[in-house]
Amino acid sequence: MEKIKIVTDSSADLTRLEGGEFDYSPLRIITKDKEFTDDNNLDVASMVEYLNGYRGKSSTSCPNTSDWLRAFGDAKYIICITITATLSGCYNAAMAAKDTYEKEHPDRKVFVLNSLTAGPHMRLLIEKAHELIKESRDFVTVCKETAAYYHRTGLVFMLESMNNLANNGRVSPLVAKAAGLLGIRVVGKASDQGDLEPLDKCRGQEKSLNAMIKRMIEMGFSGGKVFIDHCENETAAQKFKQMIQEKIKGAKIEINKCRGLCSFYAEKGGMLVGFEKA
Repeated sequence: MEKIKIVTDSSADLTRLEGGEFDYSPLRIITKDKEFTDDNNLDVASMVEYLNGYRGKSSTSCPNTSDWLRAFGDAKYIICITITATLSGCYNAAMAAKDTYEKEHPDRKVFVLNSLTAGPHMRLLIEKAHELIKESRDFVTVCKETAAYYHRTGLVFMLESMNNLANNGRVSPLVAKAAGLLGIRVVGKASDQGDLEPLDKCRGQEKSLNAMIKRMIEMGFSGGKVFIDHCENETAAQKFKQMIQEKIKGAKIEINKCRGLCSFYAEKGGMLVGFEKA
């Protein structure tokens, strides 16, 4: 049986994988006065509160080639799943690490997958790879089937604030400010190109949650796995779980907290939802 290690970055909101060979490389969140490393030592709630009151420029920093090589360790076969390349340089750095690793170890193989997404959607891909490994599938099959599984999954999100996206140059500061002043929540999805694509502007939480379910169904959701990650908004996450259960029978729903990188983009009150399509 081939031993296959799964490696990812911290945007997957995952620091351990029960019963599997696993490691991750942390991203960093950087402001003028502070720097946060998205690892097990990060106090996410304190970081969120600090960023909630911060109005300066902010940015993120991806793992470099050496960081990825440390995560690869000495595994013979590695599946590396990264955050979408449109939000971070993780994929490019991981590809550079793959080239170095395979040159130094000609008998070893690394498969790097640009997930085109983040957070709970990435965890669906990781869980699929883990399931295939436990079924003793060979390395090539695990790589192919994990990549194919992406097309049977999706991501929707709800943002109560876009300040960090504006500070990071991802959206116009005027758009972010207007949304905040008007109390508008933005509902969107991860596009096939890996962008965060806004779809709906909603007033109030109830309308936002209904908009997310509507978009999930339009994208092909009819039951199966749903991973809900929230940024300091357990109440909304539980409400959304209840709404899904009332509308779609047979959904298997898990709720988790966003870690550092996803909290930076989702901001306080935000939510990311990864789900299986029919």
